[in-house]
Amino acid sequence: MIRTKGYAAQNPTTDLAPWDFERREVGPHDVQFDILYCGVCHSDLHQIKNEWFDGVFPMVPGHEIVGRVVKVGDDVTKFKVGDLAGTGCMVDSCRECENCQDGLEQYCKNGNIQTYNNVNKYTDGMPTYGGYSKTIVVNEDFVLHISEKLDLAATAPLLCAGITTYSPLRHWKVGKGHKLAVLGLGGLGHMAVKFGVAFGADVTVLSTSPKKEEDAKKLGAHHFVVTSDPEQLKAVKGTFDFILDTVSAPHDFPLYLSLLNTNGVHICVGVPTVPTSFPPFSLLDGRKSLAGSGIGGIRETQEMLDFCAAHNIVSDIELIDVKNITEAYERMLKGDVRYRFVIDIATL
Repeated sequence: MIRTKGYAAQNPTTDLAPWDFERREVGPHDVQFDILYCGVCHSDLHQIKNEWFDGVFPMVPGHEIVGRVVKVGDDVTKFKVGDLAGTGCMVDSCRECENCQDGLEQYCKNGNIQTYNNVNKYTDGMPTYGGYSKTIVVNEDFVLHISEKLDLAATAPLLCAGITTYSPLRHWKVGKGHKLAVLGLGGLGHMAVKFGVAFGADVTVLSTSPKKEEDAKKLGAHHFVVTSDPEQLKAVKGTFDFILDTVSAPHDFPLYLSLLNTNGVHICVGVPTVPTSFPPFSLLDGRKSLAGSGIGGIRETQEMLDFCAAHNIVSDIELIDVKNITEAYERMLKGDVRYRFVIDIATL
């Protein structure tokens, strides 16, 4: 076993704190890389607090992980010592179902294995521990190549915030000639703006905060709508082809569905913690669709990383010391980050 250090929640009522634990030894198909940076995702907080489901504790969060390879198994062909590497939200899947065969491991019909807060039933039966730690061991099929061209710390959030927004935009072929609205300008939303603009869409940011207009324009958005202003909403009613909804708080779905044009699609990537409902006529009027999308498969995530390297796209980040993680969570809940916290693992 490999001894290492991390930051963990011992149960849902405790803050994260230093914790020594063990990783598995490097197997024939495994890659071990020392973690240099790990992004902080809102889902980290949801999971350590059991807001979605009962977790596996002690829990080491973190699924936006980048670092440098220090050891590879005897049968590894995709990586060598010294390579930059990354791991996102998954570390394994069944590999056999039709979704896995199609490169859609995120929708594995037998259940993918999450990078943390899970037990790997396909290998060693051990709990998985995430990237708020010094090193990690992952099967090479779930390790991603990271370009030396990009700012490494700012690349980390691409492994969740990036692929979560890239994947639906690619699936629905959003691009030139489309009017795309991005609902919410946070960790996910700011990446949605960057990708939407890069793909050639006409991008509008929908936000409750007028203060974010300047930032939205700096990120490349063409338009900005304050959703608390009835007149501004009226002006865009029935105009959007797509809404990419990044909001994780309860919100008014019928209101936003009314902003879609005929055949428009409202795509949810944010995950509110409470159930929602809406009248069926908000969909029937205009043959609109309410859809969802969850991260991306390994092949598509590598495609996204390569696209980012070619177009110099990374996240806007604030680098933090790991000892300040509880304060970072508090600020994240207030929207006080532009736009993603990233932990410098050298501070662990």
